[in-house]
Amino acid sequence: MNDRLKGFLLIIMGTVLWGAAGVVVQYLLQEKMFAAGWLTIIRLICGGAVLLTVDKMIYHSQLSSIWWSPYKKDIIIFSAFGMLMTQYTYICAISYSNAATATILQYLMPIVVLLYVLIVERRRPMIRESLCLIMALVGTFLLVTKGTFSRLAISQTALFWGLISAFAAAIYTLQPRKMLQKYHSSLVVGWGMFIGGVLLSFFQSPFAFQGIFDFKAAAGVLFVVICGTVISFWSYIESTKYLYPTEVAAMASIEPFSSVVLSVIFMNVIFGWPEIIGSILIVGTVFILAQK
Repeated sequence: MNDRLKGFLLIIMGTVLWGAAGVVVQYLLQEKMFAAGWLTIIRLICGGAVLLTVDKMIYHSQLSSIWWSPYKKDIIIFSAFGMLMTQYTYICAISYSNAATATILQYLMPIVVLLYVLIVERRRPMIRESLCLIMALVGTFLLVTKGTFSRLAISQTALFWGLISAFAAAIYTLQPRKMLQKYHSSLVVGWGMFIGGVLLSFFQSPFAFQGIFDFKAAAGVLFVVICGTVISFWSYIESTKYLYPTEVAAMASIEPFSSVVLSVIFMNVIFGWPEIIGSILIVGTVFILAQK
């Protein structure tokens, strides 16, 4: 198997697992009545612990080194406002709508990053950037209204958490760039997950479980932590060794489409033509902005 094929298979596996994890989260929230905060804590603490262990075993890293470096404030900011906010707001958006809608709304993140860049560079958007802004606005309108001007097709709460998750994902993308130049991504993200879960534990006890915990629920939690967090993250990072960054960014947009397909199949979510067109417009901005 050549390296490029290996890279494409890895990124496909990672993004499909991410999309599937969102659907499993929806199942746990809506069918097993899990609390969004509790599920976030378990996902972050367990996923972070596994990633740190993997980093130690593979790279033989000194796990505490980042806490004795100038980046200790950065890792705390990343943990709280990047990792924790991204995961918690995404799960909240799922709880008030569905995995497909929440995932697509989070994919407004490149537009948030674009607006940030325009403000920092104090310039007007280029033609293709303006096109992406228009596509994102129209796509979001179709997604949340189903093309009807008079009312929202999703609750205002779901829209709020979905938009906040896009902003949080932008922080998650931009904030750790300097740290990733010095440390392995598994170390940075592992600590980000673990500390984020610990921080959320101050507001909701991980021992105060509410919901139905049976074999299916346990399997679902295990899938979210191992497949939807650890393996998907490793696959994504590993694919960057074999593919160009623009290819990785474009292929990552398989995630929302896999989330939509799996939601329709397993959770009986109904997606009409307005939502499909809106989703294509939003995800299409990723392809345009990924161009050199």
